[in-house]
Amino acid sequence: MRLVSPSQIIVLATPVFLLLIAAEFAWGRLRGRDTYRLDDAISSIGLGMLSQVTAVLAPLLRIGLYTAAFDAIALWRNDAFWTAWYGWLPALLFYDFCYYWLHRAGHETALFWAAHVVHHQSQDYNLSTALRQTSTGVLLGWVFYLPMALAGVPPLVFGVVALVDLLYQFWVHTEHVPRLGWFDRWFCSPSNHRVHHAVNDRYLDRNYGGVLVVWDRLFGSFQEEDERCVYGTRSPLDSWDPLWSNAEVYCALARDSWHARSWADKLRVWFKPPGWRPADVAARFPKPAFEIDKVRRFQPPMTRAVAWCGALQFVALLAGVSLFLWHADSLPRTVACVWVAVLTATLWALCALLQGRLALLDALLVQAAALATGTAAAGLPAWHLALKPLAMALAIAVVALRWQRAQRPLAFDGWLLAGLACSLAGDVLLMLPGRFIPGLVAFLLAHLCYLVLLSRGVGWLPRPRALAATLGVGAVVYTALLPALGPVLRVAVAAYVLVIATMAAQAIGRAGVLRDAASRAVAAGAVLFMASDTLLAVNRFAMPLPLAPLWILATYYAAQILIARFAAPTGPAAGVDVRGAARAGSTQPLGGLG
Repeated sequence: MRLVSPSQIIVLATPVFLLLIAAEFAWGRLRGRDTYRLDDAISSIGLGMLSQVTAVLAPLLRIGLYTAAFDAIALWRNDAFWTAWYGWLPALLFYDFCYYWLHRAGHETALFWAAHVVHHQSQDYNLSTALRQTSTGVLLGWVFYLPMALAGVPPLVFGVVALVDLLYQFWVHTEHVPRLGWFDRWFCSPSNHRVHHAVNDRYLDRNYGGVLVVWDRLFGSFQEEDERCVYGTRSPLDSWDPLWSNAEVYCALARDSWHARSWADKLRVWFKPPGWRPADVAARFPKPAFEIDKVRRFQPPMTRAVAWCGALQFVALLAGVSLFLWHADSLPRTVACVWVAVLTATLWALCALLQGRLALLDALLVQAAALATGTAAAGLPAWHLALKPLAMALAIAVVALRWQRAQRPLAFDGWLLAGLACSLAGDVLLMLPGRFIPGLVAFLLAHLCYLVLLSRGVGWLPRPRALAATLGVGAVVYTALLPALGPVLRVAVAAYVLVIATMAAQAIGRAGVLRDAASRAVAAGAVLFMASDTLLAVNRFAMPLPLAPLWILATYYAAQILIARFAAPTGPAAGVDVRGAARAGSTQPLGGLG
């Protein structure tokens, strides 16, 4: 009989998790003590989903390294003992003991805190917080379980007790269960774990036990709950972004390490307790001291429409993640990588919608682009035929809606809409057999439209050296492709290279004149367009590239989204001389989709 994989166990447990979350929410509403916020809960559960889907790509770090260590260093090989009914309890206790020290290191060493911080970032405390898990903890966490491998605990037993320990900890993430008397003295309980998640001075870095709190009593890290808990971290995340959630502390440590003058301090930053900073870094880049009375919950405004759309998108994403996890072990590694990227992009767009960083159509555009890329790379042509035109249709809708709201002349936005429309035509033509040349012409027209719109207000090619650079790159690519091109294609591809190189140079020159984030984003989009077309040409005419649809479409959609989002001015006067405004020091933003 086929064994159920760890990913499938999580899928089977998910309905139970969601049912208990719904029950806690209902109980809180009934008692007038609702501990949930939709955006925070979606962020927490989304981070749990991200943790699970990324773990699919690192099976070696989950169980493989333990298995390798078991085979190499086990001193006592007695599977019969560990798999007997009397062997499971000591294995669970052994695991919980190792977990205690891993968990303690996660609070007392900056490098481990960088991974573990994800679980503590929520300023709410409820069952959804239990699902908020790191995606980087597997990188180093396995080291703490080597004593179990040394003792000869078989990998199967290790995997099962690890799952039991993890599942036990779900129920303790609630404010609705009071102190439990004798149970609190022995076990990790809601009261004990509330203390662990609090940032109060007396609660900080306490109660690390997973199943048993006895370890905390033995090693001096226990604290009873005796004052109101304030949740979160002392350096608030203030974001729903799942990628930044996983990266923020690593980035902060890297910055401090970079700025430290002493080489010893550059290393100490990573292994000192969280919050430690070299004296010279703290002096040059001071941070305000933590004051618990000034803690405010992160709560960006969210309309009812966004809440409903976000909830529906979350349900669809949850279904997609469950489907992926159920089949993950049978998928080729490359296909699994594709779907991890697609699900990550979809989650990022959803969280950006909830935070107000993206409007609804913007989020749908990112998600449609991700799905179009994924269906192409995973070999799902029927889905790809529908999603590829949909992505560009959404881009057109986004720009048209922005123009309508701005109530300005069509001068600038018309060129942008024309470029997007030609790109849509090119997408459709390139999907049809025998329509490569018409598709190439459509994209040629798109680049000409972008070239015109990017010249408005800054003139033609304000940085000639940029043109020399892009033409040089284009000439190298064209020379490499030349032997594989027929007479007609040689002319067509030469014209295309000339136009796209000029468009990229225009975007780079424009960024050099305006020197703002929006124009730099457009320049990055133009460079990505060149990269996408280069990959397409190399794959089609020179040599097949591994996962070609993924790289070609990912760079293509990133380019289109950057140009659509940041090219047009946000003010009503699209015809303004932005070159003069830049000279005058204007700070008017040039991006945003409204």
